[in-house]
Amino acid sequence: MLTLYHNPQSRSTTVHTMLHEIGEPFELVAVDLKAGEQKSDAFLKINPMGKIPVLLDGDLIVTETPAILTYLADRYPDAGLAPAIDDPDRAAYLRWLFFAGSCFEPAAIDKALNRETPSSMGGWGTPDDVFRTLAAALKPGPWLLGERFTAADVMMGSGVAYMLGFKIIPEWPEFVDYAARIEARPARQAAKAADEARAGG
Repeated sequence: MLTLYHNPQSRSTTVHTMLHEIGEPFELVAVDLKAGEQKSDAFLKINPMGKIPVLLDGDLIVTETPAILTYLADRYPDAGLAPAIDDPDRAAYLRWLFFAGSCFEPAAIDKALNRETPSSMGGWGTPDDVFRTLAAALKPGPWLLGERFTAADVMMGSGVAYMLGFKIIPEWPEFVDYAARIEARPARQAAKAADEARAGG
Protein backbone atom coordinates (compact mmCIF):
# COMPACT_ATOMS: atom_id res chain seq x y z
CA MET A 1 0.00 0.00 0.00
CA LEU A 2 1.18 3.50 -0.84
CA THR A 3 1.20 5.91 2.08
CA LEU A 4 1.78 9.65 1.85
CA TYR A 5 2.71 11.78 4.84
CA HIS A 6 0.80 14.89 3.95
CA ASN A 7 -0.22 18.41 4.81
CA PRO A 8 -2.23 20.36 2.21
CA GLN A 9 -0.24 23.53 3.00
CA SER A 10 2.99 21.99 1.80
CA ARG A 11 4.77 20.50 -1.19
CA SER A 12 3.08 17.20 -0.46
CA THR A 13 0.09 18.55 -2.41
CA THR A 14 2.08 17.83 -5.56
CA VAL A 15 2.48 14.17 -4.59
CA HIS A 16 -1.15 13.98 -3.48
CA THR A 17 -2.17 15.12 -6.95
CA MET A 18 0.23 12.61 -8.53
CA LEU A 19 -1.35 9.77 -6.54
CA HIS A 20 -4.74 10.69 -7.95
CA GLU A 21 -3.21 10.83 -11.44
CA ILE A 22 -1.87 7.28 -11.24
CA GLY A 23 -5.17 5.97 -9.85
CA GLU A 24 -3.73 3.42 -7.43
CA PRO A 25 -5.02 2.94 -3.85
CA PHE A 26 -3.23 5.00 -1.24
CA GLU A 27 -3.67 6.35 2.23
CA LEU A 28 -2.78 9.71 3.74
CA VAL A 29 -1.14 10.28 7.10
CA ALA A 30 -1.78 13.82 8.29
CA VAL A 31 1.24 15.76 9.52
CA ASP A 32 0.46 18.83 11.63
CA LEU A 33 3.24 21.23 10.69
CA LYS A 34 2.15 23.92 13.14
CA ALA A 35 2.37 21.41 15.99
CA GLY A 36 5.82 20.37 14.78
CA GLU A 37 4.92 16.73 14.14
CA GLN A 38 7.46 16.65 11.30
CA LYS A 39 10.19 17.11 13.92
CA SER A 40 8.97 14.38 16.25
CA ASP A 41 11.27 11.45 17.01
CA ALA A 42 8.90 9.07 15.25
CA PHE A 43 8.86 11.12 12.05
CA LEU A 44 12.60 11.78 12.06
CA LYS A 45 13.14 8.02 11.95
CA ILE A 46 11.35 8.06 8.59
CA ASN A 47 12.93 11.25 7.26
CA PRO A 48 15.82 12.74 9.25
CA MET A 49 15.30 16.01 7.33
CA GLY A 50 12.03 16.53 9.18
CA LYS A 51 10.30 17.43 5.92
CA ILE A 52 7.33 16.28 3.92
CA PRO A 53 6.37 14.81 1.54
CA VAL A 54 7.40 11.30 2.43
CA LEU A 55 6.05 8.34 0.48
CA LEU A 56 6.04 4.79 1.79
CA ASP A 57 5.63 1.90 -0.62
CA GLY A 58 5.48 -1.02 1.75
CA ASP A 59 8.85 -0.90 3.50
CA LEU A 60 10.40 1.47 0.95
CA ILE A 61 10.79 5.15 1.83
CA VAL A 62 11.00 7.81 -0.85
CA THR A 63 11.56 11.51 -0.10
CA GLU A 64 12.05 14.64 -2.23
CA THR A 65 9.14 15.55 -4.48
CA PRO A 66 10.77 15.02 -7.92
CA ALA A 67 12.18 11.69 -6.74
CA ILE A 68 8.75 10.60 -5.52
CA LEU A 69 7.12 11.59 -8.81
CA THR A 70 9.81 9.81 -10.82
CA TYR A 71 9.39 6.72 -8.66
CA LEU A 72 5.60 6.66 -9.01
CA ALA A 73 5.60 7.34 -12.75
CA ASP A 74 8.04 4.48 -13.37
CA ARG A 75 6.45 2.18 -10.80
CA TYR A 76 3.03 2.49 -12.45
CA PRO A 77 3.70 2.74 -16.19
CA ASP A 78 0.09 2.03 -17.12
CA ALA A 79 -0.78 5.55 -15.96
CA GLY A 80 1.24 6.86 -18.92
CA LEU A 81 2.92 9.62 -16.92
CA ALA A 82 6.53 8.85 -17.90
CA PRO A 83 8.09 8.15 -21.28
CA ALA A 84 9.89 4.81 -21.29
CA ILE A 85 13.68 4.71 -21.00
CA ASP A 86 14.06 4.24 -24.77
CA ASP A 87 11.40 6.81 -25.69
CA PRO A 88 12.81 9.92 -27.42
CA ASP A 89 10.64 12.08 -25.12
CA ARG A 90 12.41 10.74 -22.04
CA ALA A 91 15.22 13.32 -22.19
CA ALA A 92 12.90 16.34 -22.28
CA TYR A 93 10.68 14.75 -19.65
CA LEU A 94 13.57 14.39 -17.21
CA ARG A 95 14.82 17.87 -17.97
CA TRP A 96 11.53 19.54 -17.05
CA LEU A 97 10.80 17.25 -14.12
CA PHE A 98 14.03 18.34 -12.44
CA PHE A 99 14.05 21.91 -13.80
CA ALA A 100 11.16 22.60 -11.43
CA GLY A 101 13.18 22.05 -8.27
CA SER A 102 16.69 22.86 -9.47
CA CYS A 103 15.95 26.04 -11.45
CA PHE A 104 12.36 27.27 -11.23
CA GLU A 105 11.88 27.13 -7.47
CA PRO A 106 15.21 28.67 -6.43
CA ALA A 107 14.80 31.41 -9.05
CA ALA A 108 11.31 32.16 -7.75
CA ILE A 109 12.62 32.28 -4.17
CA ASP A 110 15.34 34.69 -5.28
CA LYS A 111 12.63 36.83 -6.83
CA ALA A 112 10.42 36.69 -3.73
CA LEU A 113 13.28 37.66 -1.44
CA ASN A 114 14.59 40.31 -3.83
CA ARG A 115 18.03 38.77 -3.79
CA GLU A 116 20.51 37.81 -6.47
CA THR A 117 22.36 34.53 -6.15
CA PRO A 118 25.76 34.76 -7.91
CA SER A 119 25.74 32.59 -11.03
CA SER A 120 28.98 31.01 -9.85
CA MET A 121 27.10 29.66 -6.82
CA GLY A 122 23.65 28.82 -8.21
CA GLY A 123 23.02 26.61 -11.20
CA TRP A 124 19.82 28.37 -12.25
CA GLY A 125 21.13 31.70 -13.55
CA THR A 126 18.81 34.67 -13.14
CA PRO A 127 15.06 34.54 -12.49
CA ASP A 128 14.46 36.23 -15.85
CA ASP A 129 16.47 33.53 -17.61
CA VAL A 130 14.49 30.82 -15.87
CA PHE A 131 11.08 32.38 -16.47
CA ARG A 132 11.75 33.09 -20.14
CA THR A 133 13.05 29.56 -20.69
CA LEU A 134 9.99 27.99 -19.08
CA ALA A 135 7.56 30.32 -20.87
CA ALA A 136 9.10 29.41 -24.22
CA ALA A 137 8.67 25.72 -23.45
CA LEU A 138 5.03 26.21 -22.45
CA LYS A 139 4.05 28.43 -25.34
CA PRO A 140 3.32 25.62 -27.85
CA GLY A 141 1.15 23.92 -25.20
CA PRO A 142 -0.79 22.45 -23.79
CA TRP A 143 1.89 20.58 -21.82
CA LEU A 144 5.67 20.55 -21.54
CA LEU A 145 5.85 17.68 -24.04
CA GLY A 146 3.17 19.08 -26.31
CA GLU A 147 0.03 16.95 -26.27
CA ARG A 148 1.61 14.48 -23.85
CA PHE A 149 0.85 15.07 -20.16
CA THR A 150 3.48 13.65 -17.81
CA ALA A 151 4.69 13.71 -14.22
CA ALA A 152 6.84 16.68 -15.27
CA ASP A 153 3.62 18.67 -15.61
CA VAL A 154 2.42 17.51 -12.20
CA MET A 155 5.69 18.84 -10.75
CA MET A 156 6.00 22.04 -12.76
CA GLY A 157 2.31 22.84 -12.84
CA SER A 158 2.04 22.71 -9.07
CA GLY A 159 4.97 25.10 -8.72
CA VAL A 160 3.69 27.53 -11.31
CA ALA A 161 0.21 27.63 -9.75
CA TYR A 162 1.69 28.18 -6.28
CA MET A 163 4.04 30.96 -7.36
CA LEU A 164 1.28 32.70 -9.30
CA GLY A 165 -0.97 32.53 -6.26
CA PHE A 166 1.58 34.48 -4.25
CA LYS A 167 2.38 36.80 -7.19
CA ILE A 168 6.02 35.73 -7.15
CA ILE A 169 6.35 35.02 -10.86
CA PRO A 170 5.11 37.23 -13.71
CA GLU A 171 1.50 36.72 -14.74
CA TRP A 172 2.40 35.88 -18.32
CA PRO A 173 -0.27 34.08 -20.37
CA GLU A 174 1.96 31.03 -20.68
CA PHE A 175 2.01 30.65 -16.90
CA VAL A 176 -1.58 31.66 -16.17
CA ASP A 177 -3.07 29.39 -18.84
CA TYR A 178 -0.84 26.48 -17.86
CA ALA A 179 -1.81 26.77 -14.20
CA ALA A 180 -5.49 26.87 -15.18
CA ARG A 181 -5.10 23.67 -17.21
CA ILE A 182 -3.38 21.97 -14.29
CA GLU A 183 -6.03 23.08 -11.81
CA ALA A 184 -8.80 21.81 -14.12
CA ARG A 185 -7.47 18.26 -14.26
CA PRO A 186 -9.70 15.70 -12.50
CA ALA A 187 -6.78 14.47 -10.36
CA ARG A 188 -6.07 17.97 -9.07
CA GLN A 189 -9.76 18.52 -8.34
CA ALA A 190 -9.95 15.16 -6.55
CA ALA A 191 -6.92 15.98 -4.39
CA LYS A 192 -8.36 19.36 -3.44
CA ALA A 193 -11.76 17.85 -2.64
CA ALA A 194 -10.13 15.19 -0.46
CA ASP A 195 -8.17 17.82 1.44
CA GLU A 196 -11.27 19.96 1.94
CA ALA A 197 -13.26 16.95 3.16
CA ARG A 198 -10.56 16.04 5.67
CA ALA A 199 -10.34 19.64 6.89
CA GLY A 200 -14.08 19.80 7.34
CA GLY A 201 -14.45 16.47 9.04
